[in-house]
Formats: sequence, C-alpha cells, structure tokens
Amino acid sequence: MQWFREAKFGLFIHWGLYAIPAGEWKGKPVPGIGEWIMNRAKIPVGEYEQLATQFNPVKFNAEEWVKMAKDAGMKYVVITSKHHDGFAMYQSAVSKYNVVDATPFKRDVVKELALACAKHGLKFGVYYSQAQDWHEKNGAGNSWDFGPDPQKDFDQYLRDKALPQLKELMSNYGPMCLVWFDTPRMMTKERSQPFIDAIHQMQPACLIDGRLGASGDYRSMGDNVIPGTVVKEDWEVPATLNHTWGFKKDDNDWKTTPDLTFKLVDIVSKGGNYLLNVGPTAEGVIPQPSQDNLRGVGKWLKVNGESIYGAGPTPFGPELGTPDPVKKDREGKPVINAKTDWRCTTKPGKLYIHLFKWPAGQFEMDQFSGKVKKAYLLSKRGKSLKVTQDGTKLSVALPAEAPDAVDSVIVLETAN
Repeated sequence: MQWFREAKFGLFIHWGLYAIPAGEWKGKPVPGIGEWIMNRAKIPVGEYEQLATQFNPVKFNAEEWVKMAKDAGMKYVVITSKHHDGFAMYQSAVSKYNVVDATPFKRDVVKELALACAKHGLKFGVYYSQAQDWHEKNGAGNSWDFGPDPQKDFDQYLRDKALPQLKELMSNYGPMCLVWFDTPRMMTKERSQPFIDAIHQMQPACLIDGRLGASGDYRSMGDNVIPGTVVKEDWEVPATLNHTWGFKKDDNDWKTTPDLTFKLVDIVSKGGNYLLNVGPTAEGVIPQPSQDNLRGVGKWLKVNGESIYGAGPTPFGPELGTPDPVKKDREGKPVINAKTDWRCTTKPGKLYIHLFKWPAGQFEMDQFSGKVKKAYLLSKRGKSLKVTQDGTKLSVALPAEAPDAVDSVIVLETAN
C-alpha cells in the first residue's frame, strides 16, 4: 500500500467505442453517462459492434497523455481495458472483439500507455469490468438482447472470458499497480476468489480496488462521493471532470482548477486518494479544458506538493463541517454540512494549514494542543511567521495578501 498512500492523485481514463456516438444515437441525444450509451439506448449487439469498424483514433499519443498526467502532478494512471460494453482496448487472444483485431486502428492502447508510464515514472493500472459485459450472452447487464441476468450461465462468462482476460492483463503489460474492478453484480465471494488468486499469484504487488465482489486492498467510495469526515482505512474517490466518464460532445460543464484543488486537498485531509477522470474523443484527444484545468492543479502542486504527497489526515475535524440536525446519509449517519475556509494535512512534526479563504491579519485556532516551534508559508520557506500561543489558543500573524489565489499553505512545525 505504500506507493498508494504516497501518491494521493491519479488519472482515470474512460475510453472506448462509446467515444464515437459521444452521447448521441441515430440523431438523438441519449441521457446519462457517455460510456453507458449501449445500455441506455438498448442498442443491439450487432449494431453496436459496427462502431469498431469506425474506431481509428489517429491522434492518440500515449506519451502526450502521460506527460499531461505528470504535468498535473498525478502519480498513477488507470485506463479502461474493458468497460461494460465488452470491448477490449488491448489485443486479447480470448476475444477478437478488441482494438487490435476489430478496428482499422490496429494498435494496442493498453500496451502503449503502459510503456509511456514506465518511461516517465508513473504507476500503471487497468480498469476491468468483471461482471457486466453487454456483448456476451452470459455476461451481466444486457437484458435487451439476452434476457434477465438470473437466467444466464454467468459462471461460463467468468470462466471463459473475464478470468482469462484478467490473466492476459497480468501477463503481458509489465507491473500493474492496481486492477480497478466495477459494478459487482452477481459477484459472490466465491466467484471473486479466482480473480484475487490470479492477481496474487501473477503480480503479488498489484492492488485490488473495492468493487470486485469481495473486500479489496482499499475502499472505493461512490462515484464523485467525498466523505464528510476522516475515514481511517485506505480509500479513493473516483471522480469526473464534468458529468460523464466516457466522452459526450454536449457536456462541457468542466470543474475549475480551484474546485479541483480544493477537492484534492479535502480528500487528502480526510485520508484518501483522488482518481480524476478524463474522457478522450474518438480521435484520441483529451478535451483541452480537461488538460488546462488539470495542469492548473499541477502548477499549484509544484509549489505545495509537500503538503499532499504522503500526507496524512487532519488531527482536528471541526474545520471540515458540522453535522446536519435533520439530513442523514445512506448509512443513517448525519450529513456533514461542509465548511470551506481551511483544511489541514499532516506529516510527522508538521501541520499543513490550507487556507482557501485568506483571514484578515491572522489565522486563529481554538482547542490547539501542542507547541509550535516554527511557522512559515510553504511558498516562502525562508520567512518565519509570528506565532502566539495562549493556553489552547493559537494565532499566526499573516501578511496582508494571500500568496496563492486558490490555496495558501502555512506550515506549522511542532514539537513531537
């Protein structure tokens, strides 16, 4: 788990045949997320398969994608090797329904990305839809062609396609940092075990996410769901930059750099990782606003990365928000009404106070225990800030203007 706890920030890539219709089928927009278009529009397998004959993303450049992830300050990359539509983005001997054998492109996307990540020092992993496969008569999810799931020979699909494809991915693409499984329909612990065994035998260092059907190495939160308080175990939030994972041509509601930066800090301050998604076009281009906004986060990280990479959660808590007296979450716990003025991340002997709202004159905290030896802005390490401690009250004198428009970080060095 060590690299995962150090990394904090990763790139998710949802890319496949669904980038061609881009949210529209037979001239009509299809509601919902882009990569689910086959399901949402109930497209017959025979029709959807024809998209493979059109898939020729000549602008795809694995090096450029990985360099962008690096510019954004990301430490790992995870791509959809096979999504729910059943189409593999690598050359599979198990099924010819793949990017090399079924398209005019004839290039192994997973291989090119794995090599680029290795070259540029990023960890590489794959998403694999183990349960849903709308292309297979016994895979979960396709009721419009193949009838209801309970009537299918699901174990035949797992035995003859899903597990063999997982073994291909473990064998042919170098070290995998993790496998990101999804939507564990009908995946009992017994059905999950062969997948766990294969990964442990073939790549013992490879992590398993929380959506296989048995407990993984870390917890996957709901899509775009950031918890309200500190979560003690290892966890990750998979999140979108707009409202879809796979590319949709009419979804241009991009999260801004300040919003993404806040979310990254918020997640790290609660003990988690941020896996942030891009949905490339059918030509193989990551939309420019995605690139620009991610690089904006990277610019902030170049100065303030020490407060993120390998950092632990806040020792405080009231700054995160207050419990709602009425609203409850799905587990019956009070919903936290978030506060957004500041957050805290930690390393041994250091508290990193992230100020999103610059206080006039000074930063103050009540109920502060411990002794601050030194305080300074992370962007101006050589210049100390005056600290006053009176009992449990802490006060740090600040310059008139914030050094960073998004998040200015104060470092408090404490006596261990």
